[in-house]
Amino acid sequence: MPDRQRTRPSRLHQEPEAVTWAREKAGLTKRALAELVGISEQLMGEIESGWRSATPSNLLKIAEALNCPVVVVERKRAAAPSYQHGEARSC
Repeated sequence: MPDRQRTRPSRLHQEPEAVTWAREKAGLTKRALAELVGISEQLMGEIESGWRSATPSNLLKIAEALNCPVVVVERKRAAAPSYQHGEARSC
């Protein structure tokens, strides 16, 4: 059987560090949060480490369990560059 190399998802729905921060701030273990969300402790660990992307519905459940707005734990989009008046823009 050939070796399978595990790769991280190219796009995450969550900010892994923010999920960990909010969980610790709430005083919960990964196991306790996983139970509240209805997922395995292993999946919770993979979401926090960035090895798996939380589904949008699980991300909402995570935010609700942590009593925080989903915007705290969701992945932020890169900000559009700002331009000064008179600068050239390219698309």
